[in-house]
Amino acid sequence: MKQRYTLTLAHINDTHSNFEPSPVQFSLENQQQIYTLEAHSGGYARLGYQIEQARQQAIAKQSPFLFLHGGDSFQGTLYFREFKGAANAHLLNLLKPDAMVLGNHEVDAGNSPVQAFLNRIDFPVLAGNMDLSQEDRHKAGRLYGHPMLYDFDDSTETAKVLIKPFHDTKIAIIGITLDQMRLIARPDPDTHFVNAIETTQRTIQRLQQQGIYHIVVLSHLGLDQDRELASKVDGISLIVGGHSHTLQGELSDIGWSNIPYAETINSTPILHAGKYAETIGLADICFDQNGNVIELLGNNYFMIDDQITVTTKEGNTTDSTTAAKLVTQLFAHPCIKDAQYDEVIHSVIHTQYRPSLDAIENQILAHIPRDFVHTRLPSKHLPHGSEIAPWVSRSMYKAAKNIEPAIDFALHNAGGVRQSLHKGQLSLADVVGRILPFELPLTLYKIQGKYVIEALESSINSATNNGIMGTGAGSFPYPYGLRYFYDGKQAKGLRITQIEIYKQDQWQPLQPNQLYLGVSSSYTAAGKEGYGALLHAHWQQPINNQTLPEAFIDFVSQHGRVIDGLLFANVNYISHHD
Repeated sequence: MKQRYTLTLAHINDTHSNFEPSPVQFSLENQQQIYTLEAHSGGYARLGYQIEQARQQAIAKQSPFLFLHGGDSFQGTLYFREFKGAANAHLLNLLKPDAMVLGNHEVDAGNSPVQAFLNRIDFPVLAGNMDLSQEDRHKAGRLYGHPMLYDFDDSTETAKVLIKPFHDTKIAIIGITLDQMRLIARPDPDTHFVNAIETTQRTIQRLQQQGIYHIVVLSHLGLDQDRELASKVDGISLIVGGHSHTLQGELSDIGWSNIPYAETINSTPILHAGKYAETIGLADICFDQNGNVIELLGNNYFMIDDQITVTTKEGNTTDSTTAAKLVTQLFAHPCIKDAQYDEVIHSVIHTQYRPSLDAIENQILAHIPRDFVHTRLPSKHLPHGSEIAPWVSRSMYKAAKNIEPAIDFALHNAGGVRQSLHKGQLSLADVVGRILPFELPLTLYKIQGKYVIEALESSINSATNNGIMGTGAGSFPYPYGLRYFYDGKQAKGLRITQIEIYKQDQWQPLQPNQLYLGVSSSYTAAGKEGYGALLHAHWQQPINNQTLPEAFIDFVSQHGRVIDGLLFANVNYISHHD
């Protein structure tokens, strides 16, 4: 038996249909002055080049190679809106992953899109705690028994495992996804997700009984839950994760995170690679005969071209000499790679898929006078939180008012808005492909005030992990027509200390037992991500032929062409909720 087992690994996660390079910003210091460098990084063609380079280098070193995807390939851009996962399957096949774990956004629309994806791909999707034992065997979109899906084996209560040859032994890959999936996604009612930690523990025990000790967990749990998994379960050689969009690496000197790459807990390194195909994780790993990592060298890498805009921190242009020095300084960083790309993948994107998007890109809705930042949670720098989400809620309110003039408020979650709004022309593509990529219907409901209060507190608790179980910062609420005060130091149930509703042209206290008319996306109205109190509504009614992005498009189309700085300046007031 060998004493050292080497592995070359490439990994990505949360790519969200970002097939083309994404805009990224770096911050560098030169002569005690901070500069911002704007570039484009990543995309599938550049990923393809780096993955193939790593694969060939592994062959030259006679080291096994794995390329793993940490989930959430779906959603995010116009490519998904237009091609509904077909482009995702095609382009991922060209990247040749060994496995991908099922992410929550893969099941945003139930099981049928997952089946269509599985029918197209050449690699397995791992979801070892996805229990399909009760799935209707005769329904359309059935996943049970699909040969490309490694789900939960209810007969052994363990995950189905991908096993590959590994030097003179074997390596196992276990796919584990969110067991609270029903709270943040929309799996079919007959599809269940069992406890992630317990499933992993039982599966590892079974593998070790078979003499397999080199065990990789491919996870879509997020960094915090990966840490918990590593601390509670022995025998995991390595966790390759996703879901939290965490970019690991010593990157503070270029204005990014300073989270260690391969943070190790209970002897288990944890690897994450950011988001949106902006970066790729590459690592050379050495294990002992018992599956323990004894050496790991690697990092996350940006893949940028040389079309870089350099400005001062205040946004002023920089002289060409200083700009050139800063660009040279950036490319000298060990985590920066250049923009070499796979020509086949590049050609497929730009000849088979890109033309369908160009027409949408050319439909201009409005001119935006300045940047508007989207952040999920309020912070010291943005005490009112997102500058975009309140406008989205306002557009929902306006859309609902056309149908129900007595509408009282709108309520939306932060995670339903995906990106900031940038200065300049706002196109249809910006809205449906980047800012509001989820085509969620709107839902009207009549509800007592006490349940509105409960929904606000619960969703904030979930966003800030101030409850028993958080679902992530995406649950943070942004209403229109309501304003409230929250104190997390109070006892549960008493954290909304003051709440008012705007009626009859004035703010007045929300009455717990009074009935109000609200509007939310169907996702929020279904009680996802801490909004379970909305299920206590006296009734819920879908608004036909009106989705969340359509409401925003209508609002911007009506008001956007005359929107000026004065109107946009009201956004801070709106985020208090007027």
